[in-house]
Amino acid sequence: MSQEVRNLQPSIVWNNFEDLNAVPRPSKKEEKVRAFLKEFGEKNGIETIVDAIGNIIYRKPASKGFENRKGVILQAHMDMVHQKNSDVIFDFNTQGIISYIDGEWVKAQGTTLGSDNGMGVAAIMSVMASKDLQHGPVEALITVDEESGMTGAFNLQPGILKGSILLNLDSEEEDELCVGCAGGIEVNVNAKYQEEKVPANHSAFKLSLRGLKGGHSGVDIHLGRANANKLMNRFLAEITANLNAKIASVEGGSLRNAIPRESFVVIVIPVASEKELQQSVSSLESAWKNEFKMEDKLSFSTEKVDLPATIMDEKSQQNLINALYACPNNVLAMSIDIKGLVDTSNNIAKVNVGKGELSVQCLARGNSETGKVELAKSIQATFELMGATVKFQGSYPGWKPDMDSAILKVAKAQYLVLNKVEPKVMAIHAGLECGIIGKAYPGLDMISFGPTIKYPHSPDEKVNIKSVEKFWNYLVEMLKNVPA
Repeated sequence: MSQEVRNLQPSIVWNNFEDLNAVPRPSKKEEKVRAFLKEFGEKNGIETIVDAIGNIIYRKPASKGFENRKGVILQAHMDMVHQKNSDVIFDFNTQGIISYIDGEWVKAQGTTLGSDNGMGVAAIMSVMASKDLQHGPVEALITVDEESGMTGAFNLQPGILKGSILLNLDSEEEDELCVGCAGGIEVNVNAKYQEEKVPANHSAFKLSLRGLKGGHSGVDIHLGRANANKLMNRFLAEITANLNAKIASVEGGSLRNAIPRESFVVIVIPVASEKELQQSVSSLESAWKNEFKMEDKLSFSTEKVDLPATIMDEKSQQNLINALYACPNNVLAMSIDIKGLVDTSNNIAKVNVGKGELSVQCLARGNSETGKVELAKSIQATFELMGATVKFQGSYPGWKPDMDSAILKVAKAQYLVLNKVEPKVMAIHAGLECGIIGKAYPGLDMISFGPTIKYPHSPDEKVNIKSVEKFWNYLVEMLKNVPA
């Protein structure tokens, strides 16, 4: 925890953020943070409910004179993406995030910061604990497992929430009001291969690709950043063809919604090809840096290691390389309705090979349900051609913009009053829980906003200090001006 961060304004938000960040909160392991939030609510005299799936629901009555206002639901998620570089020693299951101030930003030491969506949760805690805000009836919904399956939103029971307006606090540009988002679907590929003995007169090397920027596979997918799994596959295609290299193991990427920053592969090659391997690594590292100029910390290296017990059979190896080459990745289409909005994309998030089994995990996103499904089917066809089993999982709907939304009109007016400029009204390519919640609560009037957060889902994640104060002041004014 950082006292320097705690001293920032508004202190109530930053202190709640630091308290939250002291609690481990990986997706699917929210027991500690759920207990923390439950204790927080009870300690502050807030009606606190833990539903069957583990979501936290707070209720707070209207302040005096605001009893006739429409009920508002503040919504955020308690889990965070845990990412660190391989050379950073940190245990996300037991340690709290260590934050610090870097100029106009708050960052974390070598890990994701958790401002996605910790800033939303901290703001909710601040509203619920405050004694002097003016607002109508307020509820809060803090969901579990948003980052790896949106499990909390999917299992939200109809009838438990009372409000008619939902303010989602999970957006990441201070000057934007979000009114729509893409849907997504996870594509999981699995196959078996024959393990073979290592030929005589071969050496083993570990290939390490590190230092890529990575980032959120929805928010940052349009930035043209390199995908570690795609780059490593390009190199494997070259050396299997030219140096007769054989793959022993692959470990690339870590989370379905994070652009992979690292990939590690163990190969064997004929002893006579060792020098040529080193030359190929150096040559391709230079070529990649020239191709992806934003990847200024890219590092590609080799290390001689002990011979592995087995390698992939040649047919399976070639099938995998071909499939990864053919599999679509990155932005595939832009929206024809909203300028600058990505319509469909895919992230080849994870590639693993070892002990006779291989797996690939992708996250396909689309603004339309049909576009999303068609993309997933094209990925499916690619890997089924190599004989793999492909299953879809965790499909979630998009959130269709409603430009006539009543709360949107209030939000635009209040932003103009506070900031003397109009906000940008946007849809985003990332996934928000609004579409799922809207299915359980038809007719809910929804918008999303938040402070400025850059590079979520990567160790470069940072939140802008001034934008947090603007976000908080805006939220306070929004609650004060909810219509009767």
